[in-house]
Amino acid sequence: MSRKELVKRIGMSFFGVIICAISVGIFKIAALGVDPFQSFMAGLDSLIPLSFGLLYIIVNAVLLTFALVFDRHYIGIATFINLFLLGYITQFTYDFLKTVIVDPSITVRIVCLVIGVVVICFGSAFYMTADLGVSTYDAVALIICNTWKKGKFQYVRIITDIICVIFGVGLFLLAGGKIADIPTIAGIGTIITAFFMGPLIEFFNVHIARPFLAKK
Repeated sequence: MSRKELVKRIGMSFFGVIICAISVGIFKIAALGVDPFQSFMAGLDSLIPLSFGLLYIIVNAVLLTFALVFDRHYIGIATFINLFLLGYITQFTYDFLKTVIVDPSITVRIVCLVIGVVVICFGSAFYMTADLGVSTYDAVALIICNTWKKGKFQYVRIITDIICVIFGVGLFLLAGGKIADIPTIAGIGTIITAFFMGPLIEFFNVHIARPFLAKK
């Protein structure tokens, strides 16, 4: 890999992580469910009195330690970009959008959900195409599947996603959250991100991210 290509890949990683972080902030405004790992983080955030950015770093540092112990080849530059940036950018985006979109109607929330899905798929395409490491959460399923040989990735990932949602909801309720409010962290948005993002990410991969990387 040439220096020029490495710089381009690092730039794509930064761009992808920033876009994904913004999308999570939009998901939080929609309050119709976030992706499974963010469901867990939302439950933890409601229970532990720390800023979301700091909490995100702590949780991912634990997962990073797991990956470094069992199979560190999944860890790269993009892993650390994700670890240190995503939580803080998500919190900034959410705090800003709350001042712009005050008490959103269900129509506005649905529009935000759709925008959030498109934006996270767009960002994910750049992040994945850059191929400079995966997030610490992604590394867990990859290690279980490829290093420990405990099943196919798609099934292992579904199991880890379900565990995240269950723990997220449990922590949310433990923090005093209402049962009626569970769909705000584990709802239709969670189902969409868990099962239906693949085709849209691949669309952006094929038509935008890969051509951008290949462009001289």
